[in-house]
Amino acid sequence: MSIHIQLPQPGFGTSGHDGESCTDAVVTALETGYRHVDTAQMYDNERAVGRALEQTDVDRDEIFLATKVHPSNLAGEDVLETTRESLDRLGVETVDLLYVHWPTGAYDPADTLPAFDEARTQGLTRHVGVSNFTPNLLREAADTLDSPLLAHQIELHPWLQQDELVSLAREREIQTVAYCPIARGELAESETLQEIAAAHDSDPIQIALAWHCQRDGVVPIPKATGDHIRENYAAREIDLGEDEFGEINELDRGERVVDPDEAPWNR
Repeated sequence: MSIHIQLPQPGFGTSGHDGESCTDAVVTALETGYRHVDTAQMYDNERAVGRALEQTDVDRDEIFLATKVHPSNLAGEDVLETTRESLDRLGVETVDLLYVHWPTGAYDPADTLPAFDEARTQGLTRHVGVSNFTPNLLREAADTLDSPLLAHQIELHPWLQQDELVSLAREREIQTVAYCPIARGELAESETLQEIAAAHDSDPIQIALAWHCQRDGVVPIPKATGDHIRENYAAREIDLGEDEFGEINELDRGERVVDPDEAPWNR
């Protein structure tokens, strides 16, 4: 089963944000034009995101809101209970997308995934997704769920292009959401991105985000504060040439920023 809903591009990530600074950043992002906000139980900032939703002038039904279930809460009965707690913290009746955050901890496909189906049936979420899965785990999840699998969120940037996972998701009509899309700012040091940026009167970070936005089926969710929020959003206006896009494709070196020992690719 597939579903044709395009995630707003780009999204706004909130990992590492908390408290008033998180609320301010999300409000600024929404005022800038972002309509896709990503949080998680693990980030411990759902209340701060919820305050931003209260403070903004943007209507709730215009905002695509995603959160993720903590690995320790992935037993079937815990999925439903803790998702309701997330909704309370966010101050909403439903989220637009609920992810399995990592296929670790209490994750058991036969127990966890039916609970995500049930969360959707009960109206706790409109769509379901997974995050940090390997190709085999992604296939298993897509085949196990009754619900359409809307999105797969993974670390993705020019130094870690994840071609196999992006292609698999595209074949399955699953959208790929890219976290750490600018490798925590380290991409600013790339000479290739610097050269392309000079040709567009932009900066390397904007070029990296433009590359994501032009990659079929990929939605980056950069996190930022201050002026960087607006600068990142402006990247969607950059049109990379075919040669420039190809040059960025050559930067792949399989380098991860997020690589915990318990990650499925390390098992």
